[in-house]
Amino acid sequence: MRHSRALFAMLLALGICGSLGAARAQNYPNRTITMVVPFPPGGSTSIVGRIIADKMSELLGESIVVDNRGGAGGTVGSKSVAKSEPDGYTLLLGYTGTLAIAPSLYRNAGYDPRKDFKPNGMIGSSPSSLVVHPSFPAKTVAELVAYAKANPGKVNFGSAGIGTVGHITGEYFAQATGVKIVHIPYKGTGPAISDLLGGHIPMSFSPIATTAGNVKGGLLRALAVTSARRNKLLPEVPTMIEAGVTGFDAVLVYGLVAPAGTPPGVIDRLNKALRDALASDAVKKQLELDGTEITPSTPQQYADFIDKDEKKWSELVKASGVEPE
Repeated sequence: MRHSRALFAMLLALGICGSLGAARAQNYPNRTITMVVPFPPGGSTSIVGRIIADKMSELLGESIVVDNRGGAGGTVGSKSVAKSEPDGYTLLLGYTGTLAIAPSLYRNAGYDPRKDFKPNGMIGSSPSSLVVHPSFPAKTVAELVAYAKANPGKVNFGSAGIGTVGHITGEYFAQATGVKIVHIPYKGTGPAISDLLGGHIPMSFSPIATTAGNVKGGLLRALAVTSARRNKLLPEVPTMIEAGVTGFDAVLVYGLVAPAGTPPGVIDRLNKALRDALASDAVKKQLELDGTEITPSTPQQYADFIDKDEKKWSELVKASGVEPE
């Protein structure tokens, strides 16, 4: 009898919780949502985040405010979301650097990408670009490799910070080509590009969206893109594979995640709004101009991708020889 009463109480509690969760999802959203972008303004993550936030705000009928919280390779902002209330009002712009690289690069990133987040859906992917200042003597990847081998440890490359995709892609390039180049970390893509434009560093691995305009304007020279296929934003620029670096493929992938424990109904609502946003002509055009290839998904498909992507980049981190922070 005592066991039956305990079982009944447990089932009753679960029923109440389920009803509350369903009610919460039905009324969602009824106030402003915060989308955390874990990097400073000006980079590709901010561009993608604002495009998606603006359209989803329209579709959901509530404002989505973009909050740039940079620091520690994107882990500061990501950790803050992981620890937030799982009610659907704090979201994270998921990113390869924070969900696939940071867990293996940092001894204690402060979150587990598989356990501490509930994926909403994937947004798309975009390559990095290997760009150099026009004064740099190399005009092709082969010439860059030859120059770097003739000047070991004397060629610097900039990135948005330690542990970012640009950083690990640079280390991956060095390992794949047998050159020794020196990483210069910045507090975001914007500052790195500014120093590159000023000639303070000779090269960078940066998101294509942040370099294409300067490349077309003759202020930077693009040697290659890091995807397996050429990008529409710079169709004349070869891939690393075409440039002679066998098997090289390193792209940025964006998506939306919420804190673990966010009600399934809220996740479904967010996924529908995200997919509808990605299907709109305006967003398609904006993301294409950003160099992003749209890849909508279900929450489970994005969860499966995060697991696969983390395994891939953890191997790249290990192969690159970068020591965990």
